[in-house]
Amino acid sequence: MSELSTIARHALTVLAGQLAVMAFGVTDTIVAGRHSQESLAALSIGSAVFVSVYVALMGVLQALLPIWAEQRGANAQAGMGASVRQSLYLWAGAAVLGMAVLLSPGPLLQWTEVPPALRGEVQAYLAILAFGLPPALLFRIYSTLNQALGHPQLVTWLQVGSLAVKVPLSVWFTFGGAGLAPQGAAGCAWATLAVNYGLMLLGWWMLRRHTMYGPLRLWRPLERPDPAQIARFLRLGLPAGLSILVEVTSFTLMALFIARQGALASAAHQIASNLAAVLYMVPLSLAIAASARVSFWRGAGNEHQAAAVALKGFWLAALMGCALSAILLIAKGTITALYSTSAEVVAMAGALAVWVAAYHVADALQTLCIFVLRSYRITLAPLAVYCVLLWGVGLYGGYVLAYRGLAGWGPMHSPSPFWAASAAALGATALIFTALLLGVLRLQTRRAAPPLPQDPHR
Repeated sequence: MSELSTIARHALTVLAGQLAVMAFGVTDTIVAGRHSQESLAALSIGSAVFVSVYVALMGVLQALLPIWAEQRGANAQAGMGASVRQSLYLWAGAAVLGMAVLLSPGPLLQWTEVPPALRGEVQAYLAILAFGLPPALLFRIYSTLNQALGHPQLVTWLQVGSLAVKVPLSVWFTFGGAGLAPQGAAGCAWATLAVNYGLMLLGWWMLRRHTMYGPLRLWRPLERPDPAQIARFLRLGLPAGLSILVEVTSFTLMALFIARQGALASAAHQIASNLAAVLYMVPLSLAIAASARVSFWRGAGNEHQAAAVALKGFWLAALMGCALSAILLIAKGTITALYSTSAEVVAMAGALAVWVAAYHVADALQTLCIFVLRSYRITLAPLAVYCVLLWGVGLYGGYVLAYRGLAGWGPMHSPSPFWAASAAALGATALIFTALLLGVLRLQTRRAAPPLPQDPHR
């Protein structure tokens, strides 16, 4: 089987699971939107805070993928098991930190000037999700392990199956019925909490029962924390997690700044951000699959094959990014109308969809690049680029255009300046990351020994 086929098969499997998870957000957006404009606005703000926290912490754990994939390439399966057990200490620290933030969102909501009328519902939403964070992060470790092993299908089956539980629970808890009072946006959080614990328990059961995990010897007694191993995790995971935090907050903080424009702007932005997040699942899946294969070949000592895989993944991400953006531009009216019954919300969301399409092309390229760069332990330079461009140009630039004006433009008091500035910043980021990746690949292949035969049993 060719490397392109291997990457595509892995990516499609991951994509199916990621889309199922994204369907959680789509479901919540549609359900809250049909409950009330205020519920949709509260969901937009609450989900922005939760996603910022969850994805940053998830990024720290997801960064273990290159380590475990390299161990697989080097045929060090017992070492993988010990490494997985050590990752539980990282999970515990991440869970405590995340819960503390989600249970105390007041200062953040006040700083971003979220309307007081929405704060109560937002805080209730986040308090529920705080207790759903630990199982979600633990399931992320299980997911990362499966991706490193080259068998993401077990995770996908669980994620797709959980959607059948999430949808009816979100509808029931939000609108009420059968003796349950309507919960509004908080109902979506209760549904997510239930699903997260279900996924965690099913993942634990699979680890205990499936023969694939036997050689890893996972169920040995938990060793004491290994400072050297945990430091190795943190050297890769912390910059990766901070990079994701910058990327996501440059995206999600828009919701908090846009909230001061009122419920209409928040609702339209929630639809646009949901579209961007759904589209992001394609390059994310490709990036996970490509980085797993790159790390596998690096662990096996074949730098030439690793570089070839990285380039194939890059061109595939570019092609898919352009194709999906074109589809969104063509069908933006039909797609945005699925989210809301309000003509005003649909019209504003349709206008934002143009910027979402431009945003996605750049997002596809930079996502593939940054994941593969982590396989080469390049994490600090991308973090610096993110801070300058995504925060400095994207988020701050959008804020200036929206509320202060710049060189004859604005203030516009619209979500559009935020999306336009973010698309421009992400485009520059993609160009820099592409140059960095190509430079790293050239350097590594020059230093490497002549190409080795490919593993026929990969």
